[in-house]
Amino acid sequence: MPSVSNIAAQTLQRRILDGDYAPGAALPGQRELAENLGISRASLREAISMLEALGLLRSFVGKGVFVTAGAPADVANLPSGPNAMPPDAIFQMRFVIEPANAALAARRRDAEGIAALRECQSEMQRALGASDLVTAADCDLRFHLALAELSGNPALAAITQHFQAQLAYSLRLPFADSSHIWQPADEHAAILAAVAAGNAASARKAMQQHLLSAAGRVGIRFVQP
Repeated sequence: MPSVSNIAAQTLQRRILDGDYAPGAALPGQRELAENLGISRASLREAISMLEALGLLRSFVGKGVFVTAGAPADVANLPSGPNAMPPDAIFQMRFVIEPANAALAARRRDAEGIAALRECQSEMQRALGASDLVTAADCDLRFHLALAELSGNPALAAITQHFQAQLAYSLRLPFADSSHIWQPADEHAAILAAVAAGNAASARKAMQQHLLSAAGRVGIRFVQP
């Protein structure tokens, strides 16, 4: 079930797409907007944070929150992630853990788990077709969490789950580049194909390429362990 902040992000995204909030326009103040949406200011701030990472909004200290219409931020001006963890550190951590998740999932070839991955993939593609980046990013997160579970290693799954907020943040960032929003889905398809085929080496490589490509779309560079 979607969280309050996720539903609020969906509502704000729809208003942006519908032109209620035009590119360059400022959103109403947080108190007014929270009352309008019927949510707490804490939930509103979380929703705004989601849309900032997706490139739809940008906050300016002392000025407010403005609609950016999907214009990607410079890597030096990326919105801060959970616990202010640097984006390159998040991607580096993922590069250590997630290729192993994918390789182990390929070795197991759990039919039910693979079916869940396929459903995430289909839903993500439908969301992208509707320009619904909030849902697409949510499906992206579910895909990666499902892969961790499919690894069969409870320690790896627990680590991935523990850093879910940081993972979700890093997954949203590449969607800010509106010219490449379909690329994550294409890369997921390659990972899924390797897992379904039981090819651990290909699954590992496909995940590594996915992470490097995603970081590159944001302008992030990290040392490969």
